[in-house]
Amino acid sequence: MRYLHFGSELVQGAMRIARPWALELEYTRELMFPLLLRPESWPRAVLQVGLGAASTAKFLFRHRARARITVVELDADVLAAARAFFRMPDDPRLRIEIGEGHEFTSSTRSQFDLVVVDGFDAEGRPGMLDQSPFYLACRQRLRERGLVTINLIDRGRNLGPGLDRLHEAFDGQVRVLPRNPGGNTIVIAGEGVLSASLDALQAATEKLKAATGLDLAPTVARMS
Repeated sequence: MRYLHFGSELVQGAMRIARPWALELEYTRELMFPLLLRPESWPRAVLQVGLGAASTAKFLFRHRARARITVVELDADVLAAARAFFRMPDDPRLRIEIGEGHEFTSSTRSQFDLVVVDGFDAEGRPGMLDQSPFYLACRQRLRERGLVTINLIDRGRNLGPGLDRLHEAFDGQVRVLPRNPGGNTIVIAGEGVLSASLDALQAATEKLKAATGLDLAPTVARMS
């Protein structure tokens, strides 16, 4: 295993050397929960805020061959580490923008099917990425039936206010997954996010595992 740290003990990403495309950390697997809610051809356009070890970007690049992925990363050193140590591909389908996630999301006019938010500083603080203007900007960037998937780290902070901001920005269309053992809470927001039953999620989980190897059954089981 190879781990990414931003100058602290907090793990910001991981890769198993023998399986560089796999999602090793549980929270990165759960960030892909929206794939259970949409057809296999979805998404075609992805915005990812926060690169880390490039785990989710690599997974989508490999298993959604028609998707074009834009990643916004604040720190150029993180991009250099992802290329040097975490086998991030160099391909036109994977575009990297060095910049602040809120500023990019607020200024771009591009539309996306999926927005993945996983941006923190060395101490696990999200800054503007847990504020109402950013959540509203994410919603404005979504195509029809687009979804946002967000990694929230509690680490002693109260997630309630952030969840309230998400509910307000998305008119209550918010699904909060059970907190995982690593201390992460994954939240999915967008149209129809609450409509899938547990039976439908279990069936979608089996199809996704067969197609990609990603097993979200433990997550769905915690929801019952």
